[in-house]
Amino acid sequence: GHPSPPVGSHPARENEDLSCPVCHDIFKDPVVLSCSHSFCKACLQRWWREKKTRECPCCMRRSSKTDPPRNLALKNLCEAFLLKSNQRASAASEPFCSLHSEKLRLFCLDHQQPVFKGNCDQTAEHIKVQAQHTERQIKEQFKKLHQFLEEEEEARITALREEEKQKSWRMKRKMEALSREIAALSHTVRATEDDILGITLGKIGILTPKVIAPLSGSRRCGTSYAPQFGGRIIISMRNIKRCLVPWGSSQLF
Repeated sequence: GHPSPPVGSHPARENEDLSCPVCHDIFKDPVVLSCSHSFCKACLQRWWREKKTRECPCCMRRSSKTDPPRNLALKNLCEAFLLKSNQRASAASEPFCSLHSEKLRLFCLDHQQPVFKGNCDQTAEHIKVQAQHTERQIKEQFKKLHQFLEEEEEARITALREEEKQKSWRMKRKMEALSREIAALSHTVRATEDDILGITLGKIGILTPKVIAPLSGSRRCGTSYAPQFGGRIIISMRNIKRCLVPWGSSQLF
């Protein structure tokens, strides 16, 4: 049989006393035979199917019952043992504060370390450090942002000045070209004026003697109308001379 283990016995011994002789695990739904040996119900049924005989796996004594009764006392012991083992494993896995001899129930994600709930001073200091760290991060981000904006401003201003310089240079080149065109056009106009003036003065120089000679002859002939007409023509020719002389150096008379 499987008597109740003594209180305070070693866990390994407890585990051994509460283990099925067939599967060597803690009993699951244990049943007891008339020989007082207990087994997991599933283990015993599988054993009997393989052996094709209803014998006790331990003492080989034949059983007259096809469905042995459940061992409730052993079942309760196994459940209590499993519960205790789970609690022990859970307690061992939880962080423990060696300074305060208490469990650490809080965990800081930022610093990846447990935080003791009862120590208010340390918690306050932890919050302060966290706030300072966040403040430094904010200042650093704004510093980078300001630096970026300053660099962007400088780049934009430099590009604007370069564009202004290029436009001014192109405008200067256009003005110089326009000035050259105006100068060339003025030279052409002056040359044309000189040509026209030269031609005009040449023709006047040719016509003047031909006009004056007949008029002089008419005075000698005593015609009364001729002196007046000839005088007016001579005066007109002299007026034309005075107007044209400043444009040229030819002497007509």
